[in-house]
Amino acid sequence: MWSNVRLITGLLPLLGLVTAQSNFQKQCSDVRAAVAGIPNVTVNIVDFVPGGTNVTFPDNDVTCAASQVVYGGDLCRITMNIATSASSGITLEAWLPVNWTGRFLSVGNGGLNGCISYADLAYAASFGFAAVGANNGHNGTSGKPFLNSPGVVEDFAYRSVHTGVVVGKQVTKLLYGRDHSYSYYLGCSTGGRQGFKSAQSFPNDFDGIVAGAPAFDFNNLNSWGGWQAVLAGFDNTSASFVSLPQWVSVQAEVIRQCDGLDGALDGIIEDPSMCFPKISSLICNATSNTSTCLSGAQATTVKNLFADSYGENGTLFYPRSQPGVEAQVSAIFRAGQMFVYPLEWYRYAIFNDPNWDPSTLTLEDIAYSEEIDLFGISTFDADLSSFNATGGKILHYHGQADPIISSLNSPRYYEKVAANMSLSPSELDEFYRFFRVSGMGHCGGGNGAWDIGNRYTGRPQAASTPEDNVLLAMVEWVEEGKAPESITGYGYGKLPTAGNVTTTRKHCKYPGRNVYVGPGPNTDPSAWKCI
Repeated sequence: MWSNVRLITGLLPLLGLVTAQSNFQKQCSDVRAAVAGIPNVTVNIVDFVPGGTNVTFPDNDVTCAASQVVYGGDLCRITMNIATSASSGITLEAWLPVNWTGRFLSVGNGGLNGCISYADLAYAASFGFAAVGANNGHNGTSGKPFLNSPGVVEDFAYRSVHTGVVVGKQVTKLLYGRDHSYSYYLGCSTGGRQGFKSAQSFPNDFDGIVAGAPAFDFNNLNSWGGWQAVLAGFDNTSASFVSLPQWVSVQAEVIRQCDGLDGALDGIIEDPSMCFPKISSLICNATSNTSTCLSGAQATTVKNLFADSYGENGTLFYPRSQPGVEAQVSAIFRAGQMFVYPLEWYRYAIFNDPNWDPSTLTLEDIAYSEEIDLFGISTFDADLSSFNATGGKILHYHGQADPIISSLNSPRYYEKVAANMSLSPSELDEFYRFFRVSGMGHCGGGNGAWDIGNRYTGRPQAASTPEDNVLLAMVEWVEEGKAPESITGYGYGKLPTAGNVTTTRKHCKYPGRNVYVGPGPNTDPSAWKCI
């Protein structure tokens, strides 16, 4: 008898889990009708997803390259179409976990794309957030849907994220039966711009925004990318054209000159704003390897591409690319053709001309793009007072080895906010903190301590704390009032897993910068100091 009692007692927790799962599964199934009753919403999928399921996306545009995500816990997945005008609309995904913490979160997008960030949805849901993400008003990575479609451009500029937040919060309440307690945002690149757009234009949408490598000053960012191609030249047989092997040599020389400015020779430039390299040492002489050295004409090209970009009236329209990533930047922007983002933005959004010739880009075109500023997409408003008044917080980060969006544009915005709002850094710290992440590429990767918990990397979630995870740092700041003084990053020798960590570094809150003070190895965070 006693053995039967022990067996039953042992089964009770398991039976409780099964009951909880079946209850949540029924909640998920039953919510369809209520979600379908939200104005302008058409429900596509309402699925209970058991933990460990390999979630696939057979209808996803192939250019989005996201075919599957494995999610660890039980989940209610809801997908829907939402009309945003008579001729435009978004697709929204809501990933609602059984272990909901009461927190809501929206994720962003990237590039010009209409790709739902499934990995970010899974990452946020794994921490108990009710997470939503949208397709930015179109499907796939191309800007072609912008052609003669202002509604699609408007969705891309701001409406997709805001609509997703409004509807996503309604869906969350319908499933769980109560309002969310806190609202967050997580995004990088275009996603970083979307986060700042929310703070600037919709200050009540989020309590906390984590925005990385923001593509703000969006028009001029694309114009800078196009102008790089013009300055580099489209004729790779020209005497002034600099080849990729030559750019590799330029990068090596830049790092040789600037690596030690932070006190450590580790191949990482901690503060690129301090680096102003001279390239005269690379000009060819009688014994030089002409495939890697530079002619006088090529040296002039490099000098022009090292400089800030100025418009037709002589004012700055975009800062220089940060030093130390010349080979990567050149492969993207200076390879004899225009990078796809500025090319398609000009063709399909600015000029509505699929045959526009990128070699004809002029400073007048650049001024025109900024002047029309389609649906306020520039996202460079320096007045964050309304967001501050709500009690909202912004954690802004930018990799200092970013080949896509110059990391020097982020401090430019920070300084613009400080001047516009007449706030000192200590006053800005109350609601807006900016961190420069040395050795991080575009939103992740690189040869530095780049893993800061801004997205899933394979590092065990259980090891993540507010000190080494920017999302959890934001939660702690919003809900407990403890603001991050630094953010800890991890670098890896191979795959980004706990066993492969090769370096750890605490990244400084701007305007501080990291310097090596020793005495330990430069891979030890205690050997560095923010000054």
